[in-house]
Amino acid sequence: MPAPLGEGCAASSATIFGTLGDGTASGQGPQWPGRGVLATARPAPHNPGFAEAGELAALNEQKPPISDEARLGAELTLRGLRVFVAVEETGSIGGAAERIGGSASGVSQHITALEAAVGAKLFDRRSRPVTLTPAGHVLRSHAHRILEATADAHADLAELNLSGLPQLTLAIIDDLDASLTPTLVMSLQARFRNCFVNTFSGRSDWVTERLVSRQADIAVSAMLPDDTNAFRWTPILREPFVLVTARGLIAPGRDIRQQLDASPFVQYSEAMPIGRLVAQHMKRVRFSAPRRYAFEASRSVFAMVVQAGGWTLTTPLNILDADRFMGDVDILPMPFPSLTRRVYLIARSEELGSLPDWLAGECRRLLGEHVLPRFRAVAPDLADELDLAPD
Repeated sequence: MPAPLGEGCAASSATIFGTLGDGTASGQGPQWPGRGVLATARPAPHNPGFAEAGELAALNEQKPPISDEARLGAELTLRGLRVFVAVEETGSIGGAAERIGGSASGVSQHITALEAAVGAKLFDRRSRPVTLTPAGHVLRSHAHRILEATADAHADLAELNLSGLPQLTLAIIDDLDASLTPTLVMSLQARFRNCFVNTFSGRSDWVTERLVSRQADIAVSAMLPDDTNAFRWTPILREPFVLVTARGLIAPGRDIRQQLDASPFVQYSEAMPIGRLVAQHMKRVRFSAPRRYAFEASRSVFAMVVQAGGWTLTTPLNILDADRFMGDVDILPMPFPSLTRRVYLIARSEELGSLPDWLAGECRRLLGEHVLPRFRAVAPDLADELDLAPD
């Protein structure tokens, strides 16, 4: 299988912006939706007690006047401006360190260097949270413009590099594999004619893990990574859970919950994200069904619903993935408080330029053209509950 693009083509944060004084990569943190910004290292835990003592002491300590020699040797740097913006937005050294994945001492060193470069104090050390001085307000407007221009430059350069994109690895949840993947791959190759597209399908946690471990460049999944700071994600679909029963199981005019309680519940395995989500919701609504069957594949769940004369809770995408059973089941609104699932397109921050945004738009377009009409045909009364995320 070809190596994912991000592994060979994207420069690391340390390569682009250097490192903080303590040796960790500097960054601005996640920015989504849009082009995204520098992916940062995993943040160090922020200790609230430190905010009361150490971090403000580091910033508030009285420093001797800045000498002309020190001022001449100092200069404004991108990583220094990123640290400045992080302190300004979080109001503390500890908050800035957590955001950029550095340490309080490294943040303090950058603020000291910036103050040496501009020849003035940038923060009022007497206030909590720390606030900007008049000089800090002046630098703030310039810092935001500089960092925005830098992000635009990186995105434009990445877009230029994408014109010769050699390969791309996609990981897509199996609910969408048959209905979305082939058409999406055709759209990609129409745009990047020499690109080899490799795809993987599976359940949401496996798909997301392939992205995190760099076995995939882009993922379409219902599960976000644990460390969201290193990724950008775009919602593409919101779908409700619905009730699926064997044909004719529910008699009109009778209490639905009582009828379900007397019928076999066919559940998704709790080893899967969808199984855990349903199990947690059943506990919240205080509906306890006897545990008899659990399956991983939607086709197996539907086959058992039909054979056992039972029921399950599932989503429109899973229904369409098992469409050969449509003549043997009824699709009804869920007789409990609502439960929804969201599907995202996920990519690593600061990689692949605007390609993830374009792909998210293509996913929404293809779902609107191919998937929504199919669900409307099998469940017209519920079709309006399936929503595409806005562009």
